[in-house]
Amino acid sequence: MESLKIIFVAILASVIYGIIHDQITARICVEYFTIGHPDVFGTDDPTLLGLGWGVIATWWVGAGLGVILVIASRVGQRPKRTARDLIRPIAILMIVCGLTAACAGLLGYFFAQAGWVNLVGQMAKRVPVESHNRFIVDLWAHSASYLSGTIGGLLLAFRIWKSRGRSELPTASEEFTSD
Repeated sequence: MESLKIIFVAILASVIYGIIHDQITARICVEYFTIGHPDVFGTDDPTLLGLGWGVIATWWVGAGLGVILVIASRVGQRPKRTARDLIRPIAILMIVCGLTAACAGLLGYFFAQAGWVNLVGQMAKRVPVESHNRFIVDLWAHSASYLSGTIGGLLLAFRIWKSRGRSELPTASEEFTSD
């Protein structure tokens, strides 16, 4: 039962993150969702797109994170971690992903403004020219979220596995420092 709770917490955190992330990025460039994604919802309303894609694009990421965290926190003879033990580390991971996405989006914007990156191919033709730079902001922010979530999730699992030799999880300051 505790394993299912861990998976549920990871899915819930990922979906909440995805909805917040997509509420912001849908307002930066709605074309990222209407042109850059399949038309699943039949709308161009940024609120509805942010809600829908926030769920569709992240629940499975949360499920994968949850499975990895179950393995790291429950498998073997070492002291087990509970879903409650993982809430804070998962929240920290989501904050780091959000900050990484914001930085990547800003970097993408500055690079696009400078002409160092552009949309190419069919996307360049389909997205209105005035939306190209904002599309790149969203593309970079979303890519950074997935990348930082993947790397961060693996690092978090490793830290949790390693912490099972101790009686408590690492503190926030210990969470992202090396020994």
